[in-house]
Amino acid sequence: MIEYIKGELAELTPALATVEACGVGYGLNISLNTYTAIQGRKEVKLYVYEAIREDAYALYGFATRKERELFELLISVSGVGTNTARMVLSSMTPAELCDSISTGNERLIKSVKGIGLKTAQRIIVDLRDKIVALGITGEIPVGGSVSAPVDNRVKDEAVSALTMLGFAPAPSQKVVVQILQERPDAPVEEVVKLALKQIK
Repeated sequence: MIEYIKGELAELTPALATVEACGVGYGLNISLNTYTAIQGRKEVKLYVYEAIREDAYALYGFATRKERELFELLISVSGVGTNTARMVLSSMTPAELCDSISTGNERLIKSVKGIGLKTAQRIIVDLRDKIVALGITGEIPVGGSVSAPVDNRVKDEAVSALTMLGFAPAPSQKVVVQILQERPDAPVEEVVKLALKQIK
């Protein structure tokens, strides 16, 4: 079993990283999160998941253990394969995914290409307790001063409004959460106006 690969980043695309270690070039499938994390670096350390099937042997690389744990949890859900799990982790950060699961935000999960409503609901039902048990909700940006019912309502309405305006759900939620952390009492209209200035 390969735990991680550490070496020189020989080639990098948004979907694949080639890491040279001891003269061997390992091709690792990566998410956009990992791509962003290792872009511009010469030396990298990627945590590995080995997907072994009768007809294929593929390596998946992750910049953090947390992302790998989430990937393994996602593929444990019926109907979610390795490519779909990677798509989920490319569409939202581990923190955003944990937040979506813990708050039951099936709409955001369903917005990922290849995820239908039933699969989104299954992900939430199957993984909600597991992410708490594994302690991988620790880096979720929502919490502390953000009180659940009111702020979740404001957050969901703001993200919904931004989505209707044509912005992608994942980056919209990220910006909205940051705004609510700084201004917990901001009404929906103010959050949307501020978000429109920040979303790229």
